[in-house]
Amino acid sequence: MGFDVNGACEARLSAYVEELAEVMEHAARKKPLRDYCTGLMMGDGRKSVEPIAALTAPERTAAQHQSLLHFIGNGAWSDDDVLAKVRALVLPALERHGGIEAWIIDDTGFPKQGRHSVGVARQYCGQLGKQDNCQVAVSLSLANHHASLPVAYRLYLPKDWAADDARRRKAGVPEDIVFKTKPQIALEQIRSAHKAGLLRGVGVFDAGYGHDAKLRSAVTALGLTYVAGIQSTTLVWTPGAAPARVAKRGRRGEPRLVSAKQLAGDLPKHAWRTITWREGSNTKLSSRFARVRVRPGQRNAGTADRPEEWLLIEWPEGETAPTKYWLSTLPETISFRALVDYAKLRWRIERDYQDLKQEVGLGHFEGRGWRGFHHHATLCIAAYGFLISERERIPPSGLPRSGRIAQPAVSQNYRPRGAAAAHPAPRPELDRHHATAPDRSSRQDPSALPLLRNDAIQASAA
Repeated sequence: MGFDVNGACEARLSAYVEELAEVMEHAARKKPLRDYCTGLMMGDGRKSVEPIAALTAPERTAAQHQSLLHFIGNGAWSDDDVLAKVRALVLPALERHGGIEAWIIDDTGFPKQGRHSVGVARQYCGQLGKQDNCQVAVSLSLANHHASLPVAYRLYLPKDWAADDARRRKAGVPEDIVFKTKPQIALEQIRSAHKAGLLRGVGVFDAGYGHDAKLRSAVTALGLTYVAGIQSTTLVWTPGAAPARVAKRGRRGEPRLVSAKQLAGDLPKHAWRTITWREGSNTKLSSRFARVRVRPGQRNAGTADRPEEWLLIEWPEGETAPTKYWLSTLPETISFRALVDYAKLRWRIERDYQDLKQEVGLGHFEGRGWRGFHHHATLCIAAYGFLISERERIPPSGLPRSGRIAQPAVSQNYRPRGAAAAHPAPRPELDRHHATAPDRSSRQDPSALPLLRNDAIQASAA
């Protein structure tokens, strides 16, 4: 008996949207929810409201545009409730490829002109690799080597925005949103996930978060382990340092407080090992590492009550100095390769953020308001979650284009009047505190397939 690929895929999408609609409170939101999610998964052009309206209702675009604009910009539905439903529907698909391995904290930037779009300021933008006008959002993703799924997502509101009542009112920033640093936002997300009882993973942070000792301590207090990128200037007590209430520098025989960089330079040659952590797309990924037990410290403070942690250092062949450093509370018995593998698991969020931006238009929101910014991101995550669920149905050889969901005829270069041109493909943001090129390869399994734009919502015959 034949298998209707289009019908089966659309049926699964309909069932998925039905489940999401349960938390929307009003039945009238079901159609714009389905249209918006479908629009995010169709076409190669921009995924803002007007192009989605043209794709999903080409004969009544103006009315559809107004409906979707209200749904995204003003709809009083809960982002938290929708994200909770997405993770309930999608995490089982991730777990079929292995347990949750990591809780990855990340932030991602969206270039933006002007000063009235909520949260826009001159700050570091990973997509551009420099300081520029942009918005930045902080997220927590649950991940294994197959995929990652954002389970929390919040716009970072710079100090000048948080203190500007006029701009806050115009952009609809809730009164309870006050200035918080990115690590503080990340910690809120981690605590919320912990309280919700989500499957635990190792906290994985880059140096933008790992340098924050308060964040590391708070994660430990929750009973979670971490692998946290740190800066080369981070101070540690030398290996084997005995606890002491006061460090009196300069006395012979006392433990030394040194930077991670200095400690790396003092290590003997035999401390360094070449470790291969996984298969890349063309070759095995390996580099030279050393690890040593240390106690994180600071000047004028002792080591009392500070348990030892791993200091992991990467020094690739041919480099004049180490390029990356991590502190980790993973067990002392963990293998060298497993420790490196956890540190390098941030490649997963790197790849999946590229998919979120390039395939479902995470950065294409053109409104200025707080609610619209988060509603758009929530539905991008929802659409991406559906695509994760469909990945396991995609055979390694890819899919015939005939299997995609039917879409109205519209130019792939369609752009609403006045809309800015699409930004260039986002450049990798992983390990943005280091000058070395990030790891962008992935395993040779179905998760290595791109989301394939239109083809991503295909399904193969059973």
